[in-house]
Amino acid sequence: MKDLTEYTESTSEYEVFSFLYDRVVSREIRTFSALAAFAEPVLRNQRVHPVLMRVFELIKKLNWGFFANITPATHKKLWKELVIPDKNFPEAGDLKRTLQISNLYISMLDIHGYTKFCQESRTNLSRLHTLDRVINHEIQKIAGQCQSVSRRERGDEIVVISAGATDALTVTLGIIDYFAKTSVVDDPAISNKRVGDEANNLPVFKISAGITGGNTTSPLIFTEQGELSGFLLNSGARLQTRANELSPRESRVMVSKQVQMNYLKENQAEKSYLYKNNRVYFFDTGQIEFKGVMLPTCEAVFAPQDRYKEKISEPLQKLFASIRDNLWEQRIFTDLMDLLIKTSQVMPKFNVVPPQPVRGMQTLVNGSMEQLCRAALKFYLMDEDYHGAVEILRDLIGLVECIPQYDRLIIDYLKGVADKYARLLVDYEATIDKQVEEAAEQIFPGNNYRTWQAAKNGAAIYEKLKILGRKSGAVAKKKNLWYSLIKQSRADLEFTLHSGKK
Repeated sequence: MKDLTEYTESTSEYEVFSFLYDRVVSREIRTFSALAAFAEPVLRNQRVHPVLMRVFELIKKLNWGFFANITPATHKKLWKELVIPDKNFPEAGDLKRTLQISNLYISMLDIHGYTKFCQESRTNLSRLHTLDRVINHEIQKIAGQCQSVSRRERGDEIVVISAGATDALTVTLGIIDYFAKTSVVDDPAISNKRVGDEANNLPVFKISAGITGGNTTSPLIFTEQGELSGFLLNSGARLQTRANELSPRESRVMVSKQVQMNYLKENQAEKSYLYKNNRVYFFDTGQIEFKGVMLPTCEAVFAPQDRYKEKISEPLQKLFASIRDNLWEQRIFTDLMDLLIKTSQVMPKFNVVPPQPVRGMQTLVNGSMEQLCRAALKFYLMDEDYHGAVEILRDLIGLVECIPQYDRLIIDYLKGVADKYARLLVDYEATIDKQVEEAAEQIFPGNNYRTWQAAKNGAAIYEKLKILGRKSGAVAKKKNLWYSLIKQSRADLEFTLHSGKK
């Protein structure tokens, strides 16, 4: 058959299929609507309808890319969001090429230790084949059970598309459970336990993940090959990168604030297994800059040992508000110390030995961290010793980095705030040192004044005496000077965390 006009009652279904097959493979036909229009002369015969559905599967395989395997039966939600159904063939349709809908979510996952695993498996390629089979089959099966689709990207990356915030979070945690051999989801409807070679040949893997979506202002574009493109995809990758930065060795899930809000909204209508069993707590992590765009973020806390973060949410929010309002005179410092104190009180007990003793401490425990923070508050509020307060900030950075389980987000804010105050301190000390010079006879009476003059030739002694001079009551209005410099430098004190490429 060279043309559909040659079709007769005696023409076999196979011949019709071969004819249409050639048109699809040659790219003359790329969509089901084009197929239906092309085959319109023969559609009156019911025998042709199953042929069209078989050809439709070919169109999907060649042109739908990421979504080649979805059907109305297996992915009801995604089908509804992604496909324009044909009025005569409801089981077929065309993939939308531009989406501006609220019910689409992207999860980007990265496997920790993948490169090391590949290096260690050079002499045992069966382990590499096992991991490959897991990613391409077992993970796809878990995704399907969560009404989602998954695909491997660039070796150790997995991309998952879902049609709901609850589905996106469930499939992400289900994949983490599979790789880490944990039971966060523990939903009997989701088979995410390892069996056979997967259980014996693969080590425990940790996962960093980022989930975004649920916002009509962040469209997705599907290319002619069915690939994904658009800001939504990029922001998901940036959230995954941030999760990896915050937790390079343990599993962590970062989500956009929109995902959290939509998850809570969905579960008011119909409570999911995750929600009913209180498996996830959303820890507000503030705004993060991604290529000039400020993105409100949360951490989806699921590990039992991390649930203490519920108790530090309030002081963290106070710090966010102070930073947002540029309250550098006092609130940012005190809110940061309150956060560090509360964290030391509620986080799991630790006992570490710093590389070098800090302020006489040979070992660091929860209580000693709290004492150091209270000393910093005394320096700042009561003594007006801003040099001493900033020095404690510097010491705290080195100490918290020695604590393996200390939250990286808090460390980032500690570093950021300490850096801003350290810059202020340079101008503050230059100004106050000038006052000390002018009032040296009053500050250092008798022999101390002669020592002061002689000490100028010895830098070390001179610096120590300057510190004494700054603490002197003879130096007037230290708080006014500190606050004045903050006002002058307010534009330089704007502070946001940045993640990924600028």
